[in-house]
Amino acid sequence: MIKIREKFQYRESRFYKYVKSHQKYAPVFFFMGGFIWDSLTLGRIDRLYDIVILCTYITLLTVSIYVYNLVDGEKWNNTFFRKYEAYLPLAIQFFLGGLTSAYVIYFSRSVSLSKTASFFLILLFLLFANEFFKKRVSNKYLQFGAYYFVNFTFLSFFIPVVLKEMSTEIFLISGLISLVSTFLLIILVYRNSYSTRVEMVKWKMIGLIFSIYLLINTFYYFRLIPPVPLALDKGVVAHNIKIESGKYKVSYEVDDWYIFWRDHKIDFNRTINKPVYIFTSIFAPTDLKKKIYHQWKRYNETTNSWQNLDKIGFEITGGRDSGYRGYSYKNNVNDGMWKVEVVTEEDLVLGVVDFNIKTGKSSRKTNLKVREF
Repeated sequence: MIKIREKFQYRESRFYKYVKSHQKYAPVFFFMGGFIWDSLTLGRIDRLYDIVILCTYITLLTVSIYVYNLVDGEKWNNTFFRKYEAYLPLAIQFFLGGLTSAYVIYFSRSVSLSKTASFFLILLFLLFANEFFKKRVSNKYLQFGAYYFVNFTFLSFFIPVVLKEMSTEIFLISGLISLVSTFLLIILVYRNSYSTRVEMVKWKMIGLIFSIYLLINTFYYFRLIPPVPLALDKGVVAHNIKIESGKYKVSYEVDDWYIFWRDHKIDFNRTINKPVYIFTSIFAPTDLKKKIYHQWKRYNETTNSWQNLDKIGFEITGGRDSGYRGYSYKNNVNDGMWKVEVVTEEDLVLGVVDFNIKTGKSSRKTNLKVREF
């Protein structure tokens, strides 16, 4: 038993020395580790497992940042945390990676990525920030700036799931709660850590957090961030839709096999006097109810702008794994560029279905597929 313990301690010591000698690169690998792990395990934001994992991540990230900033004080001499101090920045990066990857997973259910470009820019910043900051994870501004971002995004998911309701007011409340909780953490660290008081300018930190708060809310105001936790799961332009035995039978054209990023063919070959259908399935957490609209738009080549046409609404109720299904159709259509924006009552865009209409006397449809949803 003694030999086994000594062998374990030897291996543990070697691993600790390895981590210490590779501190420059290890945090990035742990960040990526959290990202990959969540990609394999997370599924639905309202699933108990997902909620427990996200709550655990945000809690352990908070504890890790707090301890990491205090562990160099005299009170922590000869303690467990001082002994394994080198692991704390790795833990911070792992939990940051886990939370941001969860955000990507839930948003990736949408058809259009254009609306989430702002988030992916922030995500890329978090992913590569350590390579551009001299002190990397020890940089106080990077730590608390990243913490506020993931805290805000976590609450923007979590609070609507708990309340079974979502609105602009709830999004703003999520931001305020994350703002207060982040400032409480900063105050606790600032008061109890001498090194933090030396390295960090208090008003500069407050300005940074407020800047991130205003930036995220500005993106939300201009509809650059989709209304979490809703997500557009499927969106296709179709020739016909029938409902049989609770199943939606959707007839639509598919593109060549190498066009893998969309379900339908972008060129819609319409037969004269036949309507154009738009089918969507929308993911929503269990029991969350929301009004959704299909906003039909046509590109006006004379004015070089998109013209709003019909806006057709329907209610959704969450809980179905494959999304809540619904459709709209339009009879009076002209050839040209079209798109249907899937939006909420607040005109926040869930996704966009793009297509070009080409009308002929006879059907020129190719690769027609009938699929049940």
